[in-house]
Amino acid sequence: MEQTEKIINYQNINYRDIAKVVNIKPVYSETKFNNWFLYKYKISTSEETFLKNLIEKNKANLSIYNEAKLLVRFISQVLMKVDFDTGEIKDWYNDLLSGEVNGYKFSGRTDFMVAKGEAYPEKPYFFIQEFKRTTPHNNPLYQLLAEMIVALEINKTNIMHGGYIYGKHWEFVILEKLETTIPNKKQEVRYEYFTSKSFNCLDIDHLKQIYINLQAAKALFCKD
Repeated sequence: MEQTEKIINYQNINYRDIAKVVNIKPVYSETKFNNWFLYKYKISTSEETFLKNLIEKNKANLSIYNEAKLLVRFISQVLMKVDFDTGEIKDWYNDLLSGEVNGYKFSGRTDFMVAKGEAYPEKPYFFIQEFKRTTPHNNPLYQLLAEMIVALEINKTNIMHGGYIYGKHWEFVILEKLETTIPNKKQEVRYEYFTSKSFNCLDIDHLKQIYINLQAAKALFCKD
């Protein structure tokens, strides 16, 4: 019975679930995303036309799309245009990701991740959690944070990047693992996460910035 209670599925996770496993808190910083969002990428004429057409085709009905249609008609179109598949590093949809953190096992399927691997994802670099609606018990941010915490454990690193989507809104997230050695005590580990402003994907200027942010993630974070 005890073992069952220590298995947490991403799909049903809430903030309390995460907080009982790790010491985590949100932090606000206006400059935290500068290196990411100010990445120099020039959108071509064909890319801008693609983005404008995507808005035109979906602006009337995007707000009523279910999750599957939102993914197929809009989100996946943007992700495929960015093209995270670069050889050993690939894009993965609805794949399993599990790992143990402080005696708890996190497990479930991720909506989207970029990871190194051939037959299955082995080393994750970037996540996007897509969700049509948010509720207190089914929040894409909490699912995303759990996935990113697991990725930090798998990669043995201290920073992970991702984003989450609800309807027309895209937000990006940075998660950091901080380790402090306290004299005469065991090492203290805590996590801080930063959430960006919201980008409206039906606004062309916002969608262009989303696209640049994804290109930046591909260039800066999705590599060894």
